[in-house]
Amino acid sequence: QVRLVESGGGLVQAGGSLRLSCAASGVTFSIIDMGWLRQAPGKEREFVAAIDWIGSSTYYADSVKGRFTISRDNAKNTLFLQMNSLKPEDTAVYYCAAKRRFPSRNYYTLSSYDYWGQGTQVAVSS
Repeated sequence: QVRLVESGGGLVQAGGSLRLSCAASGVTFSIIDMGWLRQAPGKEREFVAAIDWIGSSTYYADSVKGRFTISRDNAKNTLFLQMNSLKPEDTAVYYCAAKRRFPSRNYYTLSSYDYWGQGTQVAVSS
C-alpha cells in the first residue's frame, strides 16, 4: 500500500522560508514521478511543482517559480519543497503526490497523480 506523509508545514511571516518533506513507503520511490500541489481556502487544488523519477527535470507553476525548489532523495524515499520568500497567497494545504511514469501524463494536471498524502498546512502572515 502506497503511503505518502507530509511534514514541515507551519506558520511563518511573509518573506520567510519553510521546507516541506514527504516520506514515501509502499512504492519503489526511485521510479515514480513526484509533485507538490496545494489548496487554498475556498479555492481549487492547484499544481505547485513536480520532479521526474530521477530528479533530472523539474516543473513549476509560474506563481512559485524562482521562490520554490523541489528536490528528492531517492536513497531516503523522500521528496522536498524548499519555499523561500513566502507570500500570504501561498497559504494553503500542501499535498505530496506521486504518479506512475507510464503511461506518460502531464505533470501539471492534477488527475495525472495516482497517490496522494493527507497534506500539511502552510500559513503565511502579512
